[in-house]
Amino acid sequence: MNFSHGDILIGEIIGTAILLLFGTGVCAAVTLNHSKARASGWTVIAFGWGFGVMAGAYTAAPLSGGHINPAVTLGIAVEGGQGWDKVPTYIAGQLIGAMLGSTLAWLAYYSQFAANADRDGAMPTLGIFSTIPEVRAPALNLLTEIIATIALVLPVLAFGLTRGLGESGTQVLVVALLVVGIGLALGGPTGYAINPARDLGPRVVHALLPIPNKGTSDWGYSWIPVVGPVVGGVLGAGIYNFAF
Repeated sequence: MNFSHGDILIGEIIGTAILLLFGTGVCAAVTLNHSKARASGWTVIAFGWGFGVMAGAYTAAPLSGGHINPAVTLGIAVEGGQGWDKVPTYIAGQLIGAMLGSTLAWLAYYSQFAANADRDGAMPTLGIFSTIPEVRAPALNLLTEIIATIALVLPVLAFGLTRGLGESGTQVLVVALLVVGIGLALGGPTGYAINPARDLGPRVVHALLPIPNKGTSDWGYSWIPVVGPVVGGVLGAGIYNFAF
């Protein structure tokens, strides 16, 4: 569909903000002291992010198509060989939305962030906002993000060939379940950014917000969850064009 720049910007801001409200929110719920969901585990986080994709993409779809991810936007542009003039608008909306959504999640958990800092054994907060590798090995961390993003973008493009998904309106739901699957299967090493805006926007917010005892925002690692998904999105589209 031929979306206008204004609709794309608004749609992607709203959709990505919803994604990050759910995603940052579920990470806060599982991580912070005095949260009713404290220590409920990785499966809860994976489903929380999947539901965030579903809510954000369905909400944004009428305005922008509901990309809510620069890697998806780039993959669609590479696959179709057109629409490059709108890519910057998509990415701008996604970054703004990611910052907005993660800020809203911080406000929702404001008391928990404060209580977390006031007791012994305070939990680190960067992982609530952005990804952190379990084993810091830059080349392998980058490879993991590339593989995981190919596993996102290639199926997303292939789903477009399945006529019934589009006609039934369930395509976004299937993508959301795909994101849950990627989280469960490939999220262990790096936390599966698979979305540059999802990692970079909240990392900026983490650096700026007055979070007590927040620690470092780890800018030395920050390029990996940006470059990896970009490369993975382009490669996923290239594989799609070659195979299909």
